[in-house]
Amino acid sequence: MQFALTDEQRMIVETVRKFVTTELDPHADEVERTDEVSPQLARRIRKKALDAGLYAANMPAELGGAGLDAVSMTLVERELGRTGYALQMLVARPSNILEACRGEQRERYLLPTIRGERHDCLAMTEPGAGSDVRSMRTRAERDGDSYVLNGTKHFISHADAADFAVLFAATGTEETARGTKSLITAFLVDLDTPGVEVRRGSACVSHRGYHQCELSFTDVRVATAQRLGEEGKGFELMGEWLGASRLSVAATSVGRARRVLEMTTQWAAEREQFGRPIGRFQGVGFPLADMATELEAAELLTLRAAWKQDQGLMTDQDVAMAKLYATEALARITDRAVQIFGGMGLMEELPVERYWRDARVERIWDGTSEIQRHIISRSMLRPLGS
Repeated sequence: MQFALTDEQRMIVETVRKFVTTELDPHADEVERTDEVSPQLARRIRKKALDAGLYAANMPAELGGAGLDAVSMTLVERELGRTGYALQMLVARPSNILEACRGEQRERYLLPTIRGERHDCLAMTEPGAGSDVRSMRTRAERDGDSYVLNGTKHFISHADAADFAVLFAATGTEETARGTKSLITAFLVDLDTPGVEVRRGSACVSHRGYHQCELSFTDVRVATAQRLGEEGKGFELMGEWLGASRLSVAATSVGRARRVLEMTTQWAAEREQFGRPIGRFQGVGFPLADMATELEAAELLTLRAAWKQDQGLMTDQDVAMAKLYATEALARITDRAVQIFGGMGLMEELPVERYWRDARVERIWDGTSEIQRHIISRSMLRPLGS
C-alpha cells in the first residue's frame, strides 16, 4: 500500500496551511471575542481565497472549481480544520448537492456560487426532526406551476451569511414498515423571497462567529423551476450530500486535533515542575502518546474513506467510521490537552479551551455519533439477514 502524498498533494497542503496561518488565524481572537466576522473582513478573505485558487476547490474544474479528487480535498479540509469554522467557511466549499442543478438553475445558483458571487446554506433540520429527517413538517404544496412552502427550520449553519438555501420539505407521504413517512423534495429558495424570515438562533458554545439560524417559511411561493431534482427524491439527494459532509467533518476534526496535539506537546516540553519538563512524567507523557496514536488512527480512517471514494468504493459504513472515530478522538484529545495545561487550559488567554468547546459539536452535527454507530452496525448485520 502507498501512503505517501504526491508532489501536488504536498503543495496543496503547504498552500492551504500557509493561507490559514497568514490570512485566517490572525483574526481568530477577534472573532472569538465578538462572535462576528465583519462583512468587510469576509469580503477580503473571500477575494484572497479566490485569487489563491482555493475557492470552491471541491467543485469540478469544468464548472470553474479546482476539481480536486477526494483525497486531495480531504487534505484541504484537514488544513482548514486548524482554525474555526467562522473563518474557514469563507474559503467556501459549496455544497456538492448543487451539482444536481439543471438548466437555468446552473446559471442562477450553481455557477455564481462557485464564482463567490452567491452563498448557499442547507435547510434540513427542524425542531421536531433532527436525526429522523423524514418526520419533517415543513411542507411544499403544489399550486399550478409553483409550490407554496410553510414550516420552520433550525440549526441552519451560516444562513445569516447566505442568500439562498437548499431547502428540504415534505411533498407527500408514503407507507413504510415503520409507519407513514414524508416524501422529501429539495428546493432552491432565495432568502429574500417574500414570506422567508431568517433569525439568529441561540448562542452556541462551539465555533463563535459561525451562527446557527432559524428559518421560517410562511406561504412562500417558489416556481417549479426551483425544485432541485425530482419531486419526492430529495432524501436520495440528501444522502449524497451527507457522505461528503461527514467526510469533511472527519477531516477538519483531524486537522484541529493535530494542532491541539502540537500545542500540548510544546507545553509539555517547556513547562517545568519538580525540576524537569512535565512531559517527562508518565502522567503527562503517556496521555501524549495516546493522543498521538488516536490522531494517526483517525487520519488513516479518514484518508481511507476518501481513497475509497476516489475509487468509487466508499460505503456509508466507511464514512460513518471516519466521522465517528475522528470526532470522538478530537473530543478525547482536546479534553486531555486541557488536563495537561492544567488551570491555564481553561483560561481564554490560551486557545486550548476554545478547541475544547469547539470539539463538542462535531459529535452532533451532520449525524450524531449514535447515528454513525447505527449505520455501522446496520451494515454489519444486514448481510446476515438481521
